Amino acid sequence: MRIYNTLTHRKEDFVPIEEGKVRMYVCGPTVYNLIHIGNARPMIFFDTVRRYFEYKNYEVNFVSNFTDVDDKIIKAANAEGVDSSVISERYIEECKKDMAGMGVRPATKHPKATEEIDGMIKMVQNLIDKGFAYEVNGTVYFRVRAFRGYGKLSGKNLDDLKSGNRTLLVTGEDEKEDPMDFVLWKPKKEGEPSWPSPWGDGRPGWHIECSVMSQKYLGETIDIHGGGEDLVFPHHENEIAQSEANSGKPFAHYWMHNAFLNIDNKKMSKSLGNFFTVRDISEKYDLQVLRFFMLSAHYRSPLNFSADLMQAAKNGLERITTCADALRAYAGDQEKGGAKQPELETYREKFEAAMEDDFNTADAISAVFELVKYANTQLAAGCEKDEALLALALLKELCEVLGINTEVKKDTLDAEIEALIEERQAARAAKNWARADEIRDLLASRGITLLDTKDGVKWKKA
Repeated sequence: MRIYNTLTHRKEDFVPIEEGKVRMYVCGPTVYNLIHIGNARPMIFFDTVRRYFEYKNYEVNFVSNFTDVDDKIIKAANAEGVDSSVISERYIEECKKDMAGMGVRPATKHPKATEEIDGMIKMVQNLIDKGFAYEVNGTVYFRVRAFRGYGKLSGKNLDDLKSGNRTLLVTGEDEKEDPMDFVLWKPKKEGEPSWPSPWGDGRPGWHIECSVMSQKYLGETIDIHGGGEDLVFPHHENEIAQSEANSGKPFAHYWMHNAFLNIDNKKMSKSLGNFFTVRDISEKYDLQVLRFFMLSAHYRSPLNFSADLMQAAKNGLERITTCADALRAYAGDQEKGGAKQPELETYREKFEAAMEDDFNTADAISAVFELVKYANTQLAAGCEKDEALLALALLKELCEVLGINTEVKKDTLDAEIEALIEERQAARAAKNWARADEIRDLLASRGITLLDTKDGVKWKKA
């Protein structure tokens, strides 16, 4: 298996720290509102990475945090006149609902920053003791120039940053020894949550949170650290500095970053009116469509979200589920053992080759489509039921790695449509043609096509 490592800018063979095990940390959302579709991309992709490792029989310890103390959370809490924990807990629960809808499995551990304050204070004190950090008026800063490897992930040069781009600096320059030093602990402000510390009541800086949670649940050195490419600098750069200064050991062996998501070829922003939450998308599409869309491009390629591309993803997903339904109807859906078919195994091999080349989900999906085409051809030729069962089993297995459900979910809309069809059938039996036509027109207006089959009337969404 080869992974593109942001740290080295090349693909490298994956060699785990401990054979048969993977320690993996992915930065989670700041929970002040519903998650947006930009948040969804790393959630879906790294869930798929985890699934593939498990498919290959690795034991995966997958940690993804919730940042539940932050300026945006405090602002939302003050606007509502509630404690910040009310806001964070509300949106953690909403986030979990959206993750479930997208087929994102719960992490091995979802730590919350507010539950790990003691560990953060301990790490900050250790950094002070080692000379990597200092305190000024209740604020603790990290001495960036004391850590010789600073910039190795992002490729940024400290002197260039200092002189060239002031927007990259954090506030409070006049208190610092160096403008590039960043905050590890900040003093309490009125109306903000705070915790006691050796430097006075306050709260942690953002960067220290992930370092502490990763170290606590995965160890001082981990296999993979992931997130969106927007986190490379300064967040992940600062994580490396404070973590390695603290432990004296490499923080992560492989750094993986997904590219940005654009909306109709423009950056997503509320000011442009093209900002979409996952909940917004769920009102128009099954979230399995959103997942399929996200995996249809390589994770390191920018991804453009548009109505046309989502429709294409919907159509592609339906090709897969329709094939699975046809195989199921032809041969049933019981477990199938016995010898593997060489022809079928070629599709597994193509799928695995794609996934082991830096998790190329786009090519993996192409292998699934090839399997669908083969299965449909076999069905049309009247293959043996055992062959259909083997094809179905493989299709389900590969789709499970991608987090794609091959069974079309029934919902309340389905029940309503079935009831209308039954009413139409009763109207036809009673020769009430006007009502029968009225129901057919109603269903057609809602995008439902009726199909007369030997087993009765079936329906599908147009």
